[in-house]
Amino acid sequence: MSPSLSPGRAKAPNGRIAYVNGRYIPHARASVHIEDRGYQFADAVYEACEVRDGAIIDLTRHLDRLDRSLAALRISRPMSRPALVFIVREVVRRNLVHDGSVYLQVGRGVARRDHPFPSAPVAPSIVITAKHTDRATSERLASAGIGVITLADNRWGRVDIKTVGLLANVLAKQAAREAGAREAWFVDAGGFVTEGGSSNAWIVTADGKLVTRPDSAAILSGITRRGVFDVAKVAGLTVELRPFTVAEAKAAREAFVTSATSIVLPVVAIDGNPVGNGHPGSIALELRLRFHDVAEATLVVN
Repeated sequence: MSPSLSPGRAKAPNGRIAYVNGRYIPHARASVHIEDRGYQFADAVYEACEVRDGAIIDLTRHLDRLDRSLAALRISRPMSRPALVFIVREVVRRNLVHDGSVYLQVGRGVARRDHPFPSAPVAPSIVITAKHTDRATSERLASAGIGVITLADNRWGRVDIKTVGLLANVLAKQAAREAGAREAWFVDAGGFVTEGGSSNAWIVTADGKLVTRPDSAAILSGITRRGVFDVAKVAGLTVELRPFTVAEAKAAREAFVTSATSIVLPVVAIDGNPVGNGHPGSIALELRLRFHDVAEATLVVN
């Protein structure tokens, strides 16, 4: 595919703009073919980046992970890295997003419905959208902390690949909502926490060490998680890469989750049981405060 790189300064009069397979079009009219394999087989991968103060956060790391996911599924890259960076920035610019997020999805493409890869080469599908979020609302959420529930991890065995096959995550997040919580933590057969429905899971031990599960096929190595490693190093905090049990988490000094859209969110309750004193922990709040000091920021408009 040869996408048009013409900036086209005007914003569509009816609101949001999406990029779909080489075209910038009004969000309300954006669509993909009914035999797009991402739609029919979840044969696609995605990334979601934070937009803060008119800059895309950690875009290089997100696109590096996108490349790894595409390689794992043997999906062709839709275009060169410079072209992709241009279009991501352009979608954010056209939507006038100052604080929010940008979503990027790449699938194998459109082909007659059949489980194996298409016999003849097809062009990969690409969709990019951006949206606003209220930063003040996010800060209020962080200052109050969130509750999580725990449930059995019933996902497929390669969650390290960031695919759009998220049905187990959808059901987990719905279960959390129905329980009055914000997030669900998956727990493996050994009783160890893997990660959240849309976040990585952390605890803080009594002596102030940060604990999170090591990279493996059982978790998605979060980009924000890696950024917290950087913050911890600057702050002189120790990070232990090891599994932890639900019981250890409930007895921890602090707990928190990380993701691109929530940054660092303190966890104040697990399955209805308070963590620490039941209030956001000082270490989690400090990590949140200092995160953007070390994160890469790609300006949308130079």
